Amino acid sequence: MLNKELRFIEEHLLVIDKEDLNVSKANIGWHIDHSLKVINSVSEVLKNSDPYQYKKKFNLLRIFIFILGYFPRGKAKSPKKVLPPEIILREDIEKQIAVAVSNLKGIDAIEENQYFKHPVFNQLNKKQTIRFLKLHTNHHLKIVKDILK
Repeated sequence: MLNKELRFIEEHLLVIDKEDLNVSKANIGWHIDHSLKVINSVSEVLKNSDPYQYKKKFNLLRIFIFILGYFPRGKAKSPKKVLPPEIILREDIEKQIAVAVSNLKGIDAIEENQYFKHPVFNQLNKKQTIRFLKLHTNHHLKIVKDILK
């Protein structure tokens, strides 16, 4: 789960300072750090959730985005909790990668109705959360690839 994406992040640690303001206001490090913060914070919330509190609810935007398979650029604002620091260090990213690998392995063991509450998509069960993490991470990695062009 997200192995390919984490490998890509590891392979691009040497270019975290690279930026292209025509593509994004943020550099590569920002997108990588943010992606890892989302993976780790969402994994923790998912792991600590009570599956009996999960309530399946119709969400048209979630269905549309999940079928579309990507997030449109520049449409969402990140919560402060997952915003990168002003100075992004390679060592910090490496630590976050190790935590992400552990967290993602832990997702396998949780119940199907453990959930993460997204500000727009509402409650996402285990399967939906995995889909969200993949879409979100790939959204930022596409921006990284565009910066590298």
